[in-house]
Amino acid sequence: SNVKNLIINKFIKQTNKQTGKMAKGKAKKSTVKFVIDCAAPVDDKVLDIASFEKYLNERIKVGDGKTGNLAQCGVVITRDRTKITVASPQDLGFSKRQLKYLSKRYLKKQQLRDYLRVIAKSKNSYELKYYQITAGDDEEAEE
Repeated sequence: SNVKNLIINKFIKQTNKQTGKMAKGKAKKSTVKFVIDCAAPVDDKVLDIASFEKYLNERIKVGDGKTGNLAQCGVVITRDRTKITVASPQDLGFSKRQLKYLSKRYLKKQQLRDYLRVIAKSKNSYELKYYQITAGDDEEAEE
């Protein structure tokens, strides 16, 4: 029974350590990050990522469905050379779908909607890709 008690005590200590780590994680509000990967159009100098970031900053609606209150709600938009990252608190319930909608609207405004599409790359990221155009292949087949 001593061995049994030692094993149980060891298990309790391990779970306390694990829950301690979890408690620290809970104190710092968990965030959800959404990424829009614009590598292809940015490399071809078709899309200006700075103006795209500015567009998202002006248009994203959070909280009570109003634009312009990103900072109050804790939503942070950052960009590097080819990616835009939107970090939002977990409890805010920020929708990935809104990012797709705004991305498509921006492409339409820039008249790029006919050439680029917004595709979900993973659970929390989108990618801007070119449409696969195969019309040229059909004409070669007819000759």
